[in-house]
Amino acid sequence: MQKPKPGSLLASVRTPADLKKLSRKQLPQLAEELRNFILDVVSVHPGHLGSSLGVVELSIALHYVFNTPYDRLIWDVGHQAYAHKILTGRRDAFHTLRQLGGISGFPSLSENEYDTFGTGHASTSISAALGMATASVLKGEKDRHHIAVIGDGAMTGGMAIEGLNNAGASHANLLIILNDNGIAIDKNTGVMKEAFLRSSHLFEAFHFHYFGPVDGNDIPQLLDALEETKKQKGPKLLHIITTKGKGFREAEKKQTLFHAPGRFDRNTGALIAEDPENRITYQEVYGRTLLELAEKNKKIVAVTPAMPSGSALTFMMEKFPERVFDTGIAEQHAVTFSAGLAAADYTPFCTIYSTFLQRAYDQVIHDVALQKLPVVFGIDRAGLVGADGATHHGVFDLAFLNSIPDMVVAAPMNETELRQMMFTASQYKAGPFAIRYPRGYGFMKASEWKQPFETLPVGKGRQVKEGENIALVCIGQPGNFALEAARQLEKENIRPAVFDLRFLKPLDEALLHTVFRQYPFILTIEDGVMQGGLASAIASFAVANGYTNPIKSLGVPDRFIPHGSKSDLYRLCGFDVEGIVGAVKEMVG
Repeated sequence: MQKPKPGSLLASVRTPADLKKLSRKQLPQLAEELRNFILDVVSVHPGHLGSSLGVVELSIALHYVFNTPYDRLIWDVGHQAYAHKILTGRRDAFHTLRQLGGISGFPSLSENEYDTFGTGHASTSISAALGMATASVLKGEKDRHHIAVIGDGAMTGGMAIEGLNNAGASHANLLIILNDNGIAIDKNTGVMKEAFLRSSHLFEAFHFHYFGPVDGNDIPQLLDALEETKKQKGPKLLHIITTKGKGFREAEKKQTLFHAPGRFDRNTGALIAEDPENRITYQEVYGRTLLELAEKNKKIVAVTPAMPSGSALTFMMEKFPERVFDTGIAEQHAVTFSAGLAAADYTPFCTIYSTFLQRAYDQVIHDVALQKLPVVFGIDRAGLVGADGATHHGVFDLAFLNSIPDMVVAAPMNETELRQMMFTASQYKAGPFAIRYPRGYGFMKASEWKQPFETLPVGKGRQVKEGENIALVCIGQPGNFALEAARQLEKENIRPAVFDLRFLKPLDEALLHTVFRQYPFILTIEDGVMQGGLASAIASFAVANGYTNPIKSLGVPDRFIPHGSKSDLYRLCGFDVEGIVGAVKEMVG
């Protein structure tokens, strides 16, 4: 467990009450110690680094000036809240960051009283803070402050603008701190970044009292500015300029890479490789395949809401920059923008994290599916994503897409299948085509995945292993767990058959009839919520066709799943290899 050095200022600070005992002159030294403590821990226990390094001084100043938690502090997205967590009673638990049973990488209402609102998605802080500030007006709490810290990247989200519009017409005691560091994960896009150069006019037009800009990495300037804002009633905005990755040279130079770098050498900044087996990530397979398809078809374009590097669109960006569109943190706009491209005879691959696609559900239905437009949805980080936890798990997409008419819903079992589904989707013109795939490495070697393009029959699954007694019916990556479980069970003279459905919609009913007629027991396996997902689809099929075979389902249960490693969470949900083996034994005796 990493601990502050004995006798250091940080060793004396466990809560904001301890912080307030220090003199203003001691705070820069505390900031240096706090920054080094974050680096010591995050280099070993990976998390979001650059954003938290950039707001160390701000975190200290806010808790020094305001009476938290009575004064409510909300961190937009919240991936920058590590210093905040350390200063609010979680210093000694910080080494458990993002691990199963440890502290979350994001603010959480259930974790600590200083986390006054749970965050994880961008652009929500202004609305939440305004709601709380309005409640204080109704209660007559005239001395209570409400602070929303939002980055310039998150300010590109439409919800932030909606919150500004509403807040400017209120009399709520609300302070917005615009943390302007010139970058989100990748470079900011659009004109908002230019508008911030004229911030006083922009925000005064929204009826905010404007303060700044000030150096957000200079504690004396911050303290003075915050004390001044406290005196002003009503909605106000403090514009601060910070450096993402502040204080660690490699993080300042390579801001995108050090947003969430994984393990790295604390002294040199060199990344520590995570893959000793020469494997390849699903994201790289997606990005390289999309480039190949774009080379063959000039009508293929790519759209992403601020995730070009995370979703590996950088391959296509380098060769065809004019055909890759980063809309900023604007998921609703990204989907409808894609619909417009499709209506004009282009083939857009709208590449978006599963957890963020939730934010554009209406647009998927109203603007894409209702009009049967051929938008391809590349749904990245589907399933349990691991350490980012409940706000980022992509476990709902199978269920919420399965209910939409004319929507193809596909999930590859491996990297080659992802490639072939992308090729198939690029030719499909009957309506939207969604392909969901997991985060990180799969099971194939880097030399194996790139097979010649093949058009898959839409709505048709396949049997990947023969067997008897029981059928394991899978969709997506868990099919690999089922195959390994079947191999282990064969050592005990149990021979499950394994089926890879490939498509949840349209469902391969012909294959399912074969399954129900030939196998007395059915076990379904998926890495999404079972309610509305594969489990529900198979149960509905069985009822509709009069089958009475015993069915057991494994997948994500009806509760929010915490943070932890993916293997820990697969085990927690019961659909890892061991869980499948146990379920089969229970069914067949």
